[in-house]
Amino acid sequence: MSGPEMTPRRLFRNWSGHVHAHPHTFVRPTSAGELGEVLQSAAKAGQRVRPVGAGHSFTPVAAGDDVMINLDHMSGIITVDEVSRRVRFHAGTRLRDIPALLAPFGLALANQGDVNPQALAGAISTSTHGTGLGFTGFAGTVTGLSLMGPDGTVGHLSTTSEPEIFDLARVSLGVLGIVTQIELQCVPSFDLIAEEVVTDIDELLAELEPRMRAADHFEFYWFPHTDTALTKTNTRVGAGEIGPGHLAEAGVRNQLLNLLDKEVVENGALRLAVELGAAVPSLVPRINRIAQSAVSDRTYRAPGHDVFVTPRRVRFNEMEYAIPFGSGVEVIREIRDAIESRGWKISFPIEVRSAAADDVPLSTAYGRETMYIAVHRFIKEDFAEYFRVVEQICRRHGGRPHWGKIHTLGAAELSELYPRFDDFGELREQLDPQAMFGNRFTDSLFGLG
Repeated sequence: MSGPEMTPRRLFRNWSGHVHAHPHTFVRPTSAGELGEVLQSAAKAGQRVRPVGAGHSFTPVAAGDDVMINLDHMSGIITVDEVSRRVRFHAGTRLRDIPALLAPFGLALANQGDVNPQALAGAISTSTHGTGLGFTGFAGTVTGLSLMGPDGTVGHLSTTSEPEIFDLARVSLGVLGIVTQIELQCVPSFDLIAEEVVTDIDELLAELEPRMRAADHFEFYWFPHTDTALTKTNTRVGAGEIGPGHLAEAGVRNQLLNLLDKEVVENGALRLAVELGAAVPSLVPRINRIAQSAVSDRTYRAPGHDVFVTPRRVRFNEMEYAIPFGSGVEVIREIRDAIESRGWKISFPIEVRSAAADDVPLSTAYGRETMYIAVHRFIKEDFAEYFRVVEQICRRHGGRPHWGKIHTLGAAELSELYPRFDDFGELREQLDPQAMFGNRFTDSLFGLG
């Protein structure tokens, strides 16, 4: 065995460029054996360890000064149970690769978010989600985990094997150990019929809750300083099945047109708009109105993952809060009022989605139906004041911050939002008493130091 790919001290930057670190060692193991050697060596040297995938978290959750471990060389399918539709993956598998891996078995992920560069372990560990009140986030579909501790020992966790640890480890921010394998409950492959419609924002907010309940998947984007929003309603149909009612004639969309819309229209136009807005903020309201007026209604059909995912070429920083479902509309209105009353010029749209309640202790949707409200700022613009005020609004309504997106909460505030927060802390102490799996940021989240 030649040993893991190791890189000496290097610069790490997250996707947006806001977070950076200079880890002493950056490691890409190719097997569980190599990973175990890395952890044993780090433990012996008293070094701290952080796992990192795509670096798509907007917080420093993955950043480390000592050892950073990337599992890109530990990816792919391990086993498939075609009867139960449970599939075990190596934890470094990127979400973007999963559709092709599942295709030979006629399977798909139950739901997805709108970006897919993340490693599977990172997606579940930060409570990543898509939209749809009938569906949980990724962590809610986890049926088994393998977790490697500081001494290189691997625990295989499920509802029948170490169920208490499994329960808490489904969302762990990488502080319980290194997740090496993940078993997911998958579903038969399906298409989505996508209806994208521009609608009046006030009318939408008045009927938002019933519209979200009526759809398989519903989300909308609202450009501040405009009176309309782009709604996206996705209806699930089996591969080869005819769509219901007025959707029966929806055809599979030409891939070239998809590429044109997603890469040229959405990303190209957005880059032009935000670059101009950053240079001349007073133009932002006019730019947003032009951008919104240029969007047209369309209906099309494509495989689920092609509809869920949109490439994000324009870089930004993001805050997202998980709001109790019934409070979501009020929070949106308060954010809109704050933008106008403070005279901010916000070029990036606000994104609103929803998810089912789940039973994952550190999931942002734990125990309650959830409306997710995300705000963004272009990387050339200062986000501090905007995010601070939005966070205050969300907190007044019992909002929980996305674990991978910008927020200011620490252990004291988080413990009030998660009924089993103390249970998680006790498990962390049990599995990693020296807090080897952590950094200053995770220490602040869980009250260490």
